[in-house]
Amino acid sequence: MSSAEETLTTQGSEVKYQENGAEEVLQPRRLLSVPTRRNPALSELLDRIHADTRLHQLWRCANINAVDRSGMSDHGPVHIRIVSNIALKLARLLHSAGLTFDVVKNYGLTYEDAEVIILLGVALHDIGMSVHRHEHELYSFVLGAPIARQLLDGLYEEPQLTMVVSETLHAVVSHRSDETTYTLEAGVVKVADALDMTQGRSRIPFEQGAVNIHSLSAAAIERVKIGPGRRRPICVEVLMNNSAGLYQLDELLKPKINSSSLAPHVEVEARIESETEKRLLPVYNL
Repeated sequence: MSSAEETLTTQGSEVKYQENGAEEVLQPRRLLSVPTRRNPALSELLDRIHADTRLHQLWRCANINAVDRSGMSDHGPVHIRIVSNIALKLARLLHSAGLTFDVVKNYGLTYEDAEVIILLGVALHDIGMSVHRHEHELYSFVLGAPIARQLLDGLYEEPQLTMVVSETLHAVVSHRSDETTYTLEAGVVKVADALDMTQGRSRIPFEQGAVNIHSLSAAAIERVKIGPGRRRPICVEVLMNNSAGLYQLDELLKPKINSSSLAPHVEVEARIESETEKRLLPVYNL
């Protein structure tokens, strides 16, 4: 069975791969756990990311500003783990459908190099949150540029090293909703980031009393399933318990898909699982 015939499901902090009805919950190997699929460069990069305590601390610092100080959902190690798995799933569905990634088209590198760019882009995309939420994409670029070059040193020689670093930083900067992505690689990082939206991701701010459309709509998302589409390479199936989840789709997911290079290749289906909607908020006091 090809990779395109597998599905990936996210629910809270869990990531599951399913093939022929058998589910595998990916437990964190150190901090990240992703299927490297006989990609030696990706496997080596993963080992280097696991050994980089500076990067781990930046993820934790990002979470201090995101969760503790801003009442937002998690932007730390769990977010990175979920998004990295979603991103590689999206990339492999596109590759299985015969699409050519831009690093192959423009630089003559390989699809395996595209996976390296995607994983590193995910690892670096939110580290700027450790500085400030506002314009964090630019802070991620500033902090991430020397880290990217160091993590890739020895995996690539010049001029390929600069090619891969540049493509990675493009993915980091353009994961912002209103920023256009020029490459499939960057589009994968951007859409994968938006797809980490299930109810478990809003648990901390919601339990701390952050009752707003962001926390309520995220609480309405039960599961996100990603697999091959009927008309397009990728189908994203969003299962909700309440129609408030439509905010997540219309205001958060849709803009990121539309401003990404993945827009022609993704179909999104959403439905409410139960016959009656779950009551998320008994009483709201203005």
